Amino acid sequence: MAEVIPNNLPPLTKDTFWAIINQEISDEVVNALLAYYLGYRFDGDRQKWELGEVESSWAQEYPVPPNFIENRPPTVKLTRSIPPENKQLLKEQLGFTGYKIGEFTPRHTRRATAVNWLLSYMATHNLLLH
Repeated sequence: MAEVIPNNLPPLTKDTFWAIINQEISDEVVNALLAYYLGYRFDGDRQKWELGEVESSWAQEYPVPPNFIENRPPTVKLTRSIPPENKQLLKEQLGFTGYKIGEFTPRHTRRATAVNWLLSYMATHNLLLH
């Protein structure tokens, strides 16, 4: 049975990924997608992050989900966690060739990294891209 993602998060589709790359989805939603697929769950009753599904190195370093778009270190960690065979998924599955010189900022790069990590998550979990 497929896991139901929270209603406030968009599905992992090509349209969603292009919206992330094109900055049509807020930083908050991008961060929430990454946190969710890393395993972070917020317990509203206890007002506390549950880390039971979070890989131990993430849980130790980030007991609450980091802001990936604002901060470089968690994005570097995302990049390093992508298996070598999945490093080119952004290009292979979306045809993304990168931003033009002079038109991108660290924020753009972090959004592209977020999409590549989510694509890698999908590949690792045998999820089909729609």
